[in-house]
Amino acid sequence: MRAFIVGCGRVGAGLAEQLANAGHEVTIVDARTEAFDRLPEDFSGRAVRGDGTDEDVLRRAGAEGADLFLALTEGDNRNVLAAQMAAESLGATRSVAKINDPVRAEAYAAMGIATICRTSLLVDALAVFAGLPSGATIGGVRAPTGHHPGGGHDRPGSQAAAIASTGRASPSVTALATNAPTGPSASPSAGLPAREG
Repeated sequence: MRAFIVGCGRVGAGLAEQLANAGHEVTIVDARTEAFDRLPEDFSGRAVRGDGTDEDVLRRAGAEGADLFLALTEGDNRNVLAAQMAAESLGATRSVAKINDPVRAEAYAAMGIATICRTSLLVDALAVFAGLPSGATIGGVRAPTGHHPGGGHDRPGSQAAAIASTGRASPSVTALATNAPTGPSASPSAGLPAREG
């Protein structure tokens, strides 16, 4: 499986490591070079410095046609933009946006974007721990329930088409930022050992 992750925070780095260790081809993108310090030294995937909301950066990093695209930054808007772009412009088979606001997570799912809301997951997990019945968020990813106008969500191989047919949602650092600074600090290996798998 070809997995593409935007955001090398704790979640992105941890998932990138697990996917790579399981033998998958992983690329992780973050705007900050120091974010890649979260990856293990023996990370076998690719780490790319660039803007995960820039379509040209994503294309050059190899996101086109990814089997799995995960937008896991701290910004809901960035995640929705990246996941929508992956599904609609880059032909990703499955894409998910991490959303912190439960209301927005549900709204984006209704607009055709698969989401995962850590707020809802935490509320549900803690409610279960307290002895309350589980909420509807168990399972994590909220599959898209609607269609984005002009989004082409029903094209063969798209995430929505797969869900409709199956009933479920199926580190060498390279600088790709279009406005990346120049000079020694702009080097793809700025302060990091080469990590390419």
